[in-house]
Amino acid sequence: QVQLVESGGGLVQPGGSLGLSCAASGSISRLYAMVWYRQAPGKQRELVAGITRGGNTNYVDSVKGRFTISRDNAKNTVYLQMNSLKPEDTAVYSCYVHDGDSGYWGQGTQVTVSL
Repeated sequence: QVQLVESGGGLVQPGGSLGLSCAASGSISRLYAMVWYRQAPGKQRELVAGITRGGNTNYVDSVKGRFTISRDNAKNTVYLQMNSLKPEDTAVYSCYVHDGDSGYWGQGTQVTVSL
């Protein structure tokens, strides 16, 4: 089993920045894909950014140039740096990791962008 602990959410004004982290622990041999999703009220969950073990990244178009995903394989941790935040970025952000056999979800952290 793999446990994920997320941190870093909160309230920020438009144009501000926040950093999220998601640390994995437990029976970890190797983590492959590490992904951040978000779900806003009344909307479907969407993939925000993903990163492979080798460091290849992909982003949803709406966050390109503003968000940066990174990972530390030694710490089994994935990060999401969010800059130039907009009210439409408000959502619950959840991390997802896959160890080659199973996928695991974090508990989610609220990000609110508002004056």
